[in-house]
Amino acid sequence: GLARDGAPALEVRRLAPDWLMARWRAAYGQDSALRIAAAIADEPLSDLTLRETADAAGLAEALNGRILPGGSLRAGLKGDLAEWPGFAEGLWWVQDVSAAIPARLLHVQPEQTALDMCAAPGGKTLQLAAAGALVTALDRSPQRQARIVQNLQRIGLSAELVTADAALWADERQFDAVLLDAPCMATGAFRRQPDVLWAAKPSEIPKLAQVQARLLDSAARRVKPGGRLVYSVCSIEPEEGEGQVQPFLKRHPDFRLEPISAGEGGAPEASVTADGLLRILPFHVEGGADGFFVARFIRHT
Repeated sequence: GLARDGAPALEVRRLAPDWLMARWRAAYGQDSALRIAAAIADEPLSDLTLRETADAAGLAEALNGRILPGGSLRAGLKGDLAEWPGFAEGLWWVQDVSAAIPARLLHVQPEQTALDMCAAPGGKTLQLAAAGALVTALDRSPQRQARIVQNLQRIGLSAELVTADAALWADERQFDAVLLDAPCMATGAFRRQPDVLWAAKPSEIPKLAQVQARLLDSAARRVKPGGRLVYSVCSIEPEEGEGQVQPFLKRHPDFRLEPISAGEGGAPEASVTADGLLRILPFHVEGGADGFFVARFIRHT
């Protein structure tokens, strides 16, 4: 990337809008802000999640890739995914290494119930189903639900699909595990979609933070006593991540934080905060990763 080649910091800064660079400097410091921006210039490889870990070594060889901590496979191939070894057989699906971590942190057991609240495009639903959970996948868009169905069919897994707004879903059921990968600014996804940074507006951040809080309240109602709730966003903006945690715990005294440990589910050591949250910055994984925030809660009553 640019920073490593000794290009001046000015050029790196121009890769992201000034207002976002200023926010990242304030949140993470000058050095990290420049390293985030430098990642914008890197072309990402495709990360795959495997249906069965037993296939890992052979698939890594066939795909000219390597297995990352946590079990994701970073493929070295380019071009049409549908032509790659294992695609037709449903041995893997595309999912950024960061995006694969939240579902693993639920540690679902076979026959446990799991709710994926904003499920499309379905990678997390597939992970939970592959672990043997009985999965309910919620998404408000029928078009996006159709993609989940296609993915489930190709991989050979099943889930209950519900088309509904996750904040307003009237179902009274409670689940052993709830995953809320909430709609967000998506500033962490810029490696694959650089346009997100230039389309973003500062005024959207507080609006989305309110949506996230509402979705978290909806998620809380759906967790069984003793069950886990994992909250994640592919955003680098603190209001959408860290800023949600204490207000959520104040509103829901029946929940406590369940700290995430370094290496757990592939969590990069550099990403684990003092209180056991996960703040993944793109340079925390060698070769790059999406920016993500993850928090895990347990309902104790």
